Amino acid sequence: MVPLRPSPYIIGVDGGGTRCRVRLQSADGQVLAEGESGPANIRLGLDLAWSHIAEAIDAALQAAGLTRDILPAAAAGLGLAGVLTEKDAYETRAHSLTFGVLPFGAVTIASDAHIACLGAFAGGDGAIQIAGTGSCSYLIADGQGRQIGGWGFVLDERGSSAALGRDAVKAALNTLDGLIPESPLTQALIALFGSGAAAVDWSESATPAQYGGLSPMVFDHARQDDPVALSLLGTLAGDIDRYIRHLVSLGAPGVCLMGGLGQHIRPWLAADVVACLREPRRDPLSGAILLATGRDIPQRQSA
Repeated sequence: MVPLRPSPYIIGVDGGGTRCRVRLQSADGQVLAEGESGPANIRLGLDLAWSHIAEAIDAALQAAGLTRDILPAAAAGLGLAGVLTEKDAYETRAHSLTFGVLPFGAVTIASDAHIACLGAFAGGDGAIQIAGTGSCSYLIADGQGRQIGGWGFVLDERGSSAALGRDAVKAALNTLDGLIPESPLTQALIALFGSGAAAVDWSESATPAQYGGLSPMVFDHARQDDPVALSLLGTLAGDIDRYIRHLVSLGAPGVCLMGGLGQHIRPWLAADVVACLREPRRDPLSGAILLATGRDIPQRQSA
């Protein structure tokens, strides 16, 4: 059997719910260019995801002075938000053929959490706690990857800016019903919407990102000792504490706290949790490159 020749080009893709980033490098590890576009969460639709993946790859190719002619000789690793099962990965890969724009020489698809954890620990054992617009835990231990949480905003969203914004609106509505005392934060939220009914109307079409957009208001009021804001941040930190302790109990030698919310909530975390935190060794795109080159950790898919 003749061994396969190594791909002269490696493409790493980090497709999240807010943006898609791409890194193009040579087989010897030289970074040639990077590109960026809109969200590539497959739950937003495979056409949309693949269009943004293609846009980001095209941006990287253009920056490197290359064209799509090199893609059949390229190996690609795609870490995409919304990939929970092997079926998700298979259908996403199959859709790329229908989409008909990216004829990779080889392609491997996993979740964005998988590549983030691969990058954070350079392919070794460890875990990540993502605290951004959404939240997710991911563990690599004893040579196997496992996702915890990440079930989405509707079913189970804790430890995220979207959850914080949602809970802040709930608290504001509770003050209108007299269930909890009002505070400057709840007054500001009701003033923002105009009324409780208007808040309900807004909620019917609001996205997680829009809920997450309310989180800075909570932090601002917490710095002024607003009791409702302090309670909300205590709950948020408690949820993140619980996830991180669970990751450690499952064998994680350390946990990287990732996502835009992470740096803001860190002072609120318990001392034993902070002691478990580590700085990531590499970024998620480096994990996508590992995925593309086959130096990967097997992924135990969610049930």
